[in-house]
Amino acid sequence: MASTASGFTATTPTSLVTKLDPAWSTPVEEEGDVPVVTFKTRVRIESEDENPFDWKDVSSEDYFKGKRAVIFSLPGAFTPTCSSTHLPGYEAAYEEMKSLGVDEVYCLSVNDAFVMRQWGLKQGLTEDKTVGANGFEKVKLIPDGACQFTRGMGMSCNWDTERGFGERSWRYSAVINDMKVEKIFIEGGGITQNSGPDPFEVSDADTMLEYLKSKDD
Repeated sequence: MASTASGFTATTPTSLVTKLDPAWSTPVEEEGDVPVVTFKTRVRIESEDENPFDWKDVSSEDYFKGKRAVIFSLPGAFTPTCSSTHLPGYEAAYEEMKSLGVDEVYCLSVNDAFVMRQWGLKQGLTEDKTVGANGFEKVKLIPDGACQFTRGMGMSCNWDTERGFGERSWRYSAVINDMKVEKIFIEGGGITQNSGPDPFEVSDADTMLEYLKSKDD
């Protein structure tokens, strides 16, 4: 209890730091299964409204079952490294990755569908305006707003005292082959809660291309 000039007292919580389940920050291993979750996305509809979209639930299986996909995950839309290098690198390498036996390339962040679309537009990605589409023509942006996929991958990171982000995804990239992790590149070798540095050395597009080429030989 703390006294104030007016004589009233206020209770200050001993801690407001988010406590994460240790399993949420224990990365899935190669050959492990990816989590089955539902993403809340926005799909384009036929409408003259300035916001011609409606909600659509998309599951992990919709994205990954029966496919070989590349996914890269990052701390947040509109943040510096994510915007200047991470997403642009994969967008530029999209066609080459597809030629190396990849069905689709996804970018995931713990942001909602509205933020992810506006970030994609700001990045200059070409939007797929076909009725029924819910994304962009090349790299597809996945909104993991409730952090469910990130937790299931064991890639949850808390950046509350360091950046004020709260719970986000640690930076990583992976190849997911029919719902299983074929290969994963985790920055820093593992997750550091409230990390000062934001490492970006192994989850980049060039490293992923090197791996895909090695498997294509």
